[in-house]
Amino acid sequence: MTEYASDRSDDRSTVINLRAPKRQRDLVDRAAQILGKTRTDFILEAASRAAEEVLLDQRLFDLDEERYRKFIELLDEPPQENKKLQTLMRKSPPWST
Repeated sequence: MTEYASDRSDDRSTVINLRAPKRQRDLVDRAAQILGKTRTDFILEAASRAAEEVLLDQRLFDLDEERYRKFIELLDEPPQENKKLQTLMRKSPPWST
């Protein structure tokens, strides 16, 4: 579990207000109840997981011009031949049989 999702400190000094349709609030409440969580804890944990996924999908490459050029060249190279991958791709997927 992430540091944000598992943060159980009593420092709840920051307020986050939101409005939601009743059906969504009820959905969140049912899910939170199943997990034995409060609505606030459920929403904060779910939002924190989603935020971390977004941030983890972002990458910063801080390269000088020469290293950036080499990086781009590597990305642009054709893939190396991979016999095992080619064999795998010729097989029918298990769900199609």
